[in-house]
Amino acid sequence: MLQTAKLIPQGQGLASVLVKRAATLTLDWDVRQKSRFEATDSLGRSVGVFLPRGTVVRGGDVLVAEDGSLVRVEAAPQTVLRITACIAHGSPFDLTRAAYHLGNRHVPIELRPDHLQIEPDHVLAEMLRAMHLIVNTVDAPFEPESGAYSSHGAQAHAHTHAIADTHAHAHPEPHVHGPDCNHDHDHGHSHGHDHGPHAH
Repeated sequence: MLQTAKLIPQGQGLASVLVKRAATLTLDWDVRQKSRFEATDSLGRSVGVFLPRGTVVRGGDVLVAEDGSLVRVEAAPQTVLRITACIAHGSPFDLTRAAYHLGNRHVPIELRPDHLQIEPDHVLAEMLRAMHLIVNTVDAPFEPESGAYSSHGAQAHAHTHAIADTHAHAHPEPHVHGPDCNHDHDHGHSHGHDHGPHAH
């Protein structure tokens, strides 16, 4: 087994050509939030990762193996809930309110300018829909926000999320505002959702 105990956030300081040539580990969030795990890289090698406790591995980070070889980490697409504001009945500020309520519940959240992403949870999904937000299930890489005092926090998180949109496959979910809503629910087809039975 190839062992690694060193991580370079976003490959900082490494020549880009070396990073591009490196073998890759494609990992979902459940694995990347662990400091010790075993996985198989793109060359078929078994890689044992032993990082300081509390270390979170982000897509784009580079692991340095004991033999000096580099292994680039990629965030694997996984099932997440993508939360967007309802253009017809709400405003982008609704996302700020949603992030506040989710944060109070200590839910890992990926913050984006135009949407939020969380791991699947039908109770939270219904709460968010009751707040006039649109909740869709998609397959996308998940990079939740680091804690404010994380040693691997904001600086290491300054990477591109373009892959999240290229690999996202939306599965429309019903958009229901709740029993006390007086809005007209005819959103048309532009939102990519309907009001049929819950599909998931």
